[in-house]
Amino acid sequence: MPAEACITKQPQGLGFFEKYLSVWVLACIGAGIALGKLAPGVAHLLDGLVLKVGGAPIVSIPIAVCLFFMMYPIMVKIDFAEVVKASTNVKPVLLTLCVNWLIKPFTMYAICLFFLGTLFHTLIGPDAVDFVKLPLGLDLDVGATHGEGTVVLVDGTKMLEVPLWRSYLAGCILLGIAPCTAMVLVWGFLARGNDGHTLVMVAINSLTMLALYGPLGGFLLGVGRLPVPWQALLLSIAVYVALPLVAGYVSRRWVIAAKGEAWFNDRFLHLLTPVTISALLVTLVLLFSFKGEVILSNPLTILWIAIPLTVQTLLIFALTYGLARLLKLSYRDAAPSALIGASNHFEVAIATSVMLFGLSSGASLATVVGVLIEVPLMLLLVRICLRTATWFHDAEAQRAPTRRASVEGTRLA
Repeated sequence: MPAEACITKQPQGLGFFEKYLSVWVLACIGAGIALGKLAPGVAHLLDGLVLKVGGAPIVSIPIAVCLFFMMYPIMVKIDFAEVVKASTNVKPVLLTLCVNWLIKPFTMYAICLFFLGTLFHTLIGPDAVDFVKLPLGLDLDVGATHGEGTVVLVDGTKMLEVPLWRSYLAGCILLGIAPCTAMVLVWGFLARGNDGHTLVMVAINSLTMLALYGPLGGFLLGVGRLPVPWQALLLSIAVYVALPLVAGYVSRRWVIAAKGEAWFNDRFLHLLTPVTISALLVTLVLLFSFKGEVILSNPLTILWIAIPLTVQTLLIFALTYGLARLLKLSYRDAAPSALIGASNHFEVAIATSVMLFGLSSGASLATVVGVLIEVPLMLLLVRICLRTATWFHDAEAQRAPTRRASVEGTRLA
């Protein structure tokens, strides 16, 4: 089968880090809040290590390093030379692309606008504000307005004061336009889906993001009346998607040429397994070291953000799964298609929110909430897939799973 050609390593289910990711995220929330309260100087010192353009802070060096190591292990696993050969099964590929890029970004915007801007508006605080970075290259006087923001001085630095709920909305938008993470390979495996199709879509989405992430993000942020930092948006794609993509491609070819494909799959990728999650956790500690006061003063903040994100995830899963059945896809293609649509590339969303709006922004907090709910929600959806496999025409294959897949399914139950 052509789709098998681009699989570099058989997913082995949830590893130690991935299995307890929600626990680690909660621990990092606590550690970050404690750092912000007990040693605020340390967090501010790290946040001060930035690259500046025209005197404006653009890239946080510690965060950039962490986020590169979040993205690189994902990109190095992809064999782009085999993508064209493996994507011969057109219907599931088109379904996934349409849902990810024509439907999901707009439903995320609508759902989060309703919950954050209407239903939870009073609970978040009608007068609550957030301070975000000025768009790259924009030099406005204090008191000037830009979108829904007003230029103010914060510790001697010009910032935009925007409604807090709109800052949360911005983070949700960045999640909605960042589909499919490397962890979707694990979800697809646990659901006994087509691993080849899953990996192909990881590769295709990574390439598609280079073209569509900036325009979609700029459009939806503009519709949401938030400042659209076009230059920083494009720069974030170059730094956090293109750079690790190129590094992964080049190093993959070099390692395989030097050591062989077997060593690359069995040794090199194994060494990278905990790197993404470890880098993510360090980033979260830094993020929450700045947002501790907001959380402590309003501990339900995370809940207000998590509810619309959960509704969006369930809606996109149900829509994709239902369309897959109408299109008469096999279960092995339907399950990963639905799981890919439901999951988010939170690494890119976090990286972009930090660059666009700042480490301490509400937008960055919203992207972190996406990480917090990802694992339990995706495990729930995997369980739904396993229990509804008989809805599809290849149901017989699902009634006789391998011993390994049966064990994995039992764990989820």
